[in-house]
Amino acid sequence: MVPTCFGVNMGLVWHIGIEPAWYIMFHTADSVWLFSRHKDMRFEFMVKDLLTKDYNFDQKVTLTTLSDAGLGLTATGVKIDQLFIGDISTQYKNGKTTVDVKVDTNSNVSSTVTVNELVAGVKTSFSFKIPDQKSSKLDVWYLHDHAAINSSIGLTPTPLLELAAAVGSKELALGVEVGFDSASASFTKYNAGIGFNKHDFSAALILADKGETLKASYVHVVNPITGAAVAAEIIHRFNTYENSFTIGSCHSLNPPTTLKTRFNNSGKAAVVCQHEWRPKSLITLSAEYDPKAMSAPTRVGLALALKP
Repeated sequence: MVPTCFGVNMGLVWHIGIEPAWYIMFHTADSVWLFSRHKDMRFEFMVKDLLTKDYNFDQKVTLTTLSDAGLGLTATGVKIDQLFIGDISTQYKNGKTTVDVKVDTNSNVSSTVTVNELVAGVKTSFSFKIPDQKSSKLDVWYLHDHAAINSSIGLTPTPLLELAAAVGSKELALGVEVGFDSASASFTKYNAGIGFNKHDFSAALILADKGETLKASYVHVVNPITGAAVAAEIIHRFNTYENSFTIGSCHSLNPPTTLKTRFNNSGKAAVVCQHEWRPKSLITLSAEYDPKAMSAPTRVGLALALKP
């Protein structure tokens, strides 16, 4: 068993389950991703996962179950100071259709219906939230061997329109995204990125926040057997002339235990120790030290994920 230093934020990352040699994935906030089905390849542009994933400074419990009928249930509870919040998510799969429903402690209900391969290379989804009457939207993805397009339209009289596109190969990928608000007749976002990938490292350059932010990121897999890796991200903001950086690492202490570290330009240092005490069940301890927070410089978090 190889420890996992990287994961995927499926809220913003998409893919279509067909079988080209490789296909492109676009992450709307951070970078262009390229994923290959070849066994010797990984999810690329993993910087965000190495620097942010599993860093939790509250108390969190997650329980996931899956029935033989294809119904999955996930219950999550988080204690933040004296406040407790939680949600229950269900997922049902039947053929090419997947239905997701989520209910939180504020009585908000969100649902997504996804249909894979409606026609060749096309994936569609319809989502809405209750009681937000303006939240419903329709997403359509189209995938080619070397290109991908994602379009989204809000199902309102004055919808929000979004379009993301990426082209490339297993070594080089280019991506852009645009958002347009028809109510105000203005662009809500326009970003672009380029990524370069090899078997042991990935690098990306992203122009984000309507051209006001430039992000450069790099991740290097030091030991593919243990999953040991290092990553760095540098951000320059043109409007304030500010620069910031974050560096991190991931290392396997032993097969079920992974240690991650992170340090940024403001002096914050953080560490995560995650142990898989049984298959797919994890206990994660996180700690962060902020030298500028005089009242409470240290934060500690504990997360327990159970999957019978």
